[in-house]
Amino acid sequence: MAGKFEWYTDKGGKFRFRLKAGNGQVIAVSEAYNTQSACMNGIESVKKNAADAPVVEAKD
Repeated sequence: MAGKFEWYTDKGGKFRFRLKAGNGQVIAVSEAYNTQSACMNGIESVKKNAADAPVVEAKD
């Protein structure tokens, strides 16, 4: 099974999404959005930008 995005409304009434792997494990979560439309735009942004994103080490 392929991964999927799930959107939902949190306890504070904000919209969020999570990305789940094919096995059901959550592998990414979003910030809180004020509108469902903004949440959907966030999903589209991840779809568009993540495919070619480089993997780099974080330096603290």
